[in-house]
Amino acid sequence: MPKIVTIGGLSRLTGVNIETIRYYEREKILPRATRDPGGRRIYREADVKLLNFIHKCRDLGFPLKEIMGLLSLVNAGTYTCAQVHDMTVHHAAKVREKIDNLEKMEAVLLEMAEQCSQGNVADCPIIDTLYIH
Repeated sequence: MPKIVTIGGLSRLTGVNIETIRYYEREKILPRATRDPGGRRIYREADVKLLNFIHKCRDLGFPLKEIMGLLSLVNAGTYTCAQVHDMTVHHAAKVREKIDNLEKMEAVLLEMAEQCSQGNVADCPIIDTLYIH
């Protein structure tokens, strides 16, 4: 990895969209980049590691507020493995709840689809069900 990269390079190295990087800077999730004499943002290896961390957390569904909380613990050096474990287990429980809700939605949608004759008329039991319920 190069010692410094532009925002485009940071995007390519991390898989994070350039606009998302700018958003993270505005929201102070990612520190503001230094600028080269031409005004381009310049990022260092530590920025790449931090953005990779944030991106992985987001991929796992952690909200930005929780990521920022975790980062503040890490930056202060005050976190314990038990704290991180508890956050992870709590988040996993929220993910399970979302999965359960999605499975219920899937079942309702499939049930509605079963009632559909797929005919070429405007009379549609799916629309009727959505209006009634």
